[in-house]
Amino acid sequence: MNLRQAIATATGQLAQAGVDSPEHDAKALAVHVLGLQRPSDLAHHDQIDQERYDALVASRAMRVPLQHLTGRTGFRFIELEVGPGVFVPRPETESVVGWAVEALRPIKTPLVVDLCTGSGTCALAIANEVPSATVHAVEHDPGALDWAHRNAKNRAAAGDPQVQLHLGSVEAAVPELDGMVDLVISNPPYVAENERHLPDPEVVDHDPEIALFAGEDGLDVIRLVEQAARRLLKPGGWVVVEHSDRQGESAPAVFRKGWVEVQDHRDLTGRDRYVTARLAP
Repeated sequence: MNLRQAIATATGQLAQAGVDSPEHDAKALAVHVLGLQRPSDLAHHDQIDQERYDALVASRAMRVPLQHLTGRTGFRFIELEVGPGVFVPRPETESVVGWAVEALRPIKTPLVVDLCTGSGTCALAIANEVPSATVHAVEHDPGALDWAHRNAKNRAAAGDPQVQLHLGSVEAAVPELDGMVDLVISNPPYVAENERHLPDPEVVDHDPEIALFAGEDGLDVIRLVEQAARRLLKPGGWVVVEHSDRQGESAPAVFRKGWVEVQDHRDLTGRDRYVTARLAP
C-alpha cells in the first residue's frame, strides 16, 4: 500500500469511528510518522512505516486525541507540547487571545495575568505576539503546570519573552500584583455538572476533569476569575474570559457590578465564546 492509499484507508476508518475531521487527522498522523512539517510535504513521499501508521490510526479511531498521538499542537503562531494530564488547546480559544492581543497593542509595556493557564497556551501566545508584555501565568494543577514549564522553556530557547509561571489557585493568584495589571485573560473550566454527556470522547475521556467541570451551572471558576480580576486590575484594566457556547448570557451576567463595557463575543464559527469587561475607573 502506498502513502496515498494508506491515507485514504485511514480517512475511511476515522470517518467510520465518528472523528470530526478524518482526512485532516489521517494526513496529520502521516506527517508525524514521516517527520515532516506540514501536509503539503506529503506530496514528495510515496511510502510510510505502515505498522506504525496503522497503530496510530487505530488509536485515533478509539478517540485518543490527535494531539496526544503527535505530542504537539499549533495555536495561533506558536507550537505547544501537550499530552495526557493537560487540557488540549482548542481553535476557538484563538479568537480569545486575538482580542487580548489587540487590546494590549496600545500599551507600551503591558502587565498581563493568565489564570488557568494549562499548558501555557494564552500566556505564551500573548508573549509571542506582544514582545513588550510581561505575562504571569497561574495554574492550580501541578501536572498541567509541568507542561507549561516545558513549553515556556521551548519558547524562551526560541528567543521569545520568558513567561513567569506560578502554581496556585485563581482566588489567591499573584497578590503582589494587586491593582497593577493591565489585562487578565482566562480559559477556565466551564462545563456544568449536568453537561457531562455533551463533550466529545476526546474531551471527557482524556482532558483532566479539573480543566473541564465547574459546578452546577459551569460558572464556579468564572466567578472566581471575576473576583481575582477585580483585585488584580488597575482601574480601567480589561478582563477577557472564555466560556461555553451555552453561556452567552450567564457569563456576562457575572460581571454586572463594578464593571463597564461588558460585552459578549462570538468565535469564528459564530458561537458565543468569550466575555470582555473593563474595571470601572
